[in-house]
Amino acid sequence: MLIDKTPFRTIWVEPNGRFGSVKVIDQTVLPHRFVVKTLATAEEAATAIRDMTVRGAPLIGATGAYGLALAMVEEPTSSNLEAAFDLLIATRPTAVNLRWGLERMRRRLAALPEADRAAAAFAEAAAIADEDVAVCSALGQHGADLIRDQWERAGRSRTINILTHCNAGWLATVDWGTALAPIYKAHRAGLPVHVWVDETRPRNQGASLTAYELGQEGVPHTIVVDNVGGHLMQHGQVDLCIVGTDRTTRTGDVCNKIGTYLKALAAHDNGVPFYVALPASTIDWRMSDGRAEIPIEERSPLEVTHMSGVTASGAIETVRITPEGSPALNYAFDVTPARLVTGLITEAGVCAASEEGLLSLFPLRDAA
Repeated sequence: MLIDKTPFRTIWVEPNGRFGSVKVIDQTVLPHRFVVKTLATAEEAATAIRDMTVRGAPLIGATGAYGLALAMVEEPTSSNLEAAFDLLIATRPTAVNLRWGLERMRRRLAALPEADRAAAAFAEAAAIADEDVAVCSALGQHGADLIRDQWERAGRSRTINILTHCNAGWLATVDWGTALAPIYKAHRAGLPVHVWVDETRPRNQGASLTAYELGQEGVPHTIVVDNVGGHLMQHGQVDLCIVGTDRTTRTGDVCNKIGTYLKALAAHDNGVPFYVALPASTIDWRMSDGRAEIPIEERSPLEVTHMSGVTASGAIETVRITPEGSPALNYAFDVTPARLVTGLITEAGVCAASEEGLLSLFPLRDAA
């Protein structure tokens, strides 16, 4: 995707020595600054995931893979492979892509002689990243077809308004994104789209990251506070909702950024289609009850009590917005039950949010 008309991925390798340097975009300072960081060790990759320099389930998975590759450059022993695996998997508990990527890397590397592990690790991490780009592009096209259907039902006479929550664009993946990929595909195909961008408190990833992406791509959009979505739906100003997910159960429950459940309830009450876009790597085939089984990350209260922004002088400052001493609770995700989801948009097509629906697209997966 584009930054100042220059194409970027969120993670890449630049030539530097035998294996190269792993580069990532620092998302903690967007949209005010564009900063590229170098990850030189597994510990630095873990820190980048933990402090949300990188975030979004697919990108976390790719970063974890490169973190293991960096560990194999340092010391390609089996004990270090397991130590790096444990370090990286503990960084974020909710997004299943991290475990998926790390387990894939571990299976690949454990069977190899130590001397071959570093090169194989970088090759496998690159394959994971390339596959993510292809998958997100494919699911984007399936989602764009849904947007086209809405436009045609509207008589091809007006703009299609889409509401999204948090950031599930290319910054959350290696490229293209999940929830925003259909929008990018539709926009590039000439369909008239407009996006309602939830600010997404407490970290404001909609207002900062989604709006930044859409602006760079030239997609019409408007930032709204989180509680405006229901009002817009009541007044017929939302044609469909598309969100992402960090973990989806085999029965179609979806776990996404906190506040997604409330949007799904509003959409259900107003007859607005509510779609969730995800790669197959985000499906947790081991789980059937999202509310009971998905671990919900609880982050620092400082994300609630404080906000960051850019001052008139151009400095990025953090200020407290709550009374000193008032406690705050910061759950990062919630679970939307499958009954509130119109459909799941995947690289293999669109299906019902159910075990039967998912197996119709991925029949070879073990859903037991």
